[in-house]
Amino acid sequence: MPSAIKNSLNFGLILNQRMKRFLLVGGMLMFVVAAQAQTTAPKYSNEFLSIGVSAEAMGMSNTTVANVDDVTAAYWNPAGLLLIEPDIQLGIMHAEYFAGIAKYDYGAVAVPLREKNAALAFSILRFGVDDIPNTLQLIEPDGSINYDNITAFSVADYAFSGSYAKKLKWKDLRVGASAKVVHRQAGTFATAWGFGLDAGAQMDMGNWTFGAQFRDITSTFNAWSFSFTEEEKAVLINTGNSVPENSLEITTPKIILGAAYDFTITEQIGILAEINADLTTDGRRNVLISADPISVDPHFGFEADYRNFIFLRGGIGNVQRYIPDDLFEEAWTLQPNLGLGLIIGPVQLDYAYTNIGKQAEVLYSHVFSLTFDVNKSAK
Repeated sequence: MPSAIKNSLNFGLILNQRMKRFLLVGGMLMFVVAAQAQTTAPKYSNEFLSIGVSAEAMGMSNTTVANVDDVTAAYWNPAGLLLIEPDIQLGIMHAEYFAGIAKYDYGAVAVPLREKNAALAFSILRFGVDDIPNTLQLIEPDGSINYDNITAFSVADYAFSGSYAKKLKWKDLRVGASAKVVHRQAGTFATAWGFGLDAGAQMDMGNWTFGAQFRDITSTFNAWSFSFTEEEKAVLINTGNSVPENSLEITTPKIILGAAYDFTITEQIGILAEINADLTTDGRRNVLISADPISVDPHFGFEADYRNFIFLRGGIGNVQRYIPDDLFEEAWTLQPNLGLGLIIGPVQLDYAYTNIGKQAEVLYSHVFSLTFDVNKSAK
């Protein structure tokens, strides 16, 4: 039996008693918090944080928790920040969907701290719809229509995060954590602020790499506040709408487990394959394994490279049940993704053709992202 496979089979046996206790206590804490919050937590809270970042990852169906090794690790698994080779790395991404109505942007910077076997990163993410007409004042008190009263506003979600990663002596285990601040707004009518914590780990064993990310490990709480004038409240009531009240929204924990294997076909061609499983704790979801309180959403991705210069990527995910219009029985659907990558000097350009909205309908978008390596001049 190849040594790499033996190492992977023995992965669970090499954990010492201290690590077992740590994982057990951490897992129990997450599920206790999730169980307490589930009665009040809506599904898909802060879902914009589940879309993903970078065309590299999206081309592989967001299957990257184990293999991520660049600035985007601050989002996917902060432990991967320790694998960054340049002195500073920058990453940006832009994507649109629904014919450009919604815009999704991401930027990050990462700095390895080599003397301390550590790394730092800072990220910002925005998902928004701009120039939405505000027609609350369209009708004058006398009943006439005044189009000059129409203004525009934006509905946008923001996330700001700071990440720190550290390599441990035990089996070269890489661990990391991210603290994030969430800000959501709908014009001047509604604002929300939230705070959450993510954590992650990676371990190499021969050609295998194992990874885990714990999102919203203590749950993320968004406090919503609403501000309407008396006239605006009257318009909402008269048109059959309710006036929103201040509230608290909770995002329950999610665990993402991953395993990647690196194949060497020839000296010039390599293949990386990874499988992930997303474990959600907010009840039954429309995924492959749907249960209460935990549902499991598996997805698979691969990357083939030629001389670490050009990359071809693909992936399968978003497995769901649905009822076709012409049938009465349930059917299954899945989402294939494709991607390309190119490295020229310090610049990596990535492209993905993917369904950002993760809907059963075909709503594919073109996603582009760039990664820049910055190395300090030699003294």
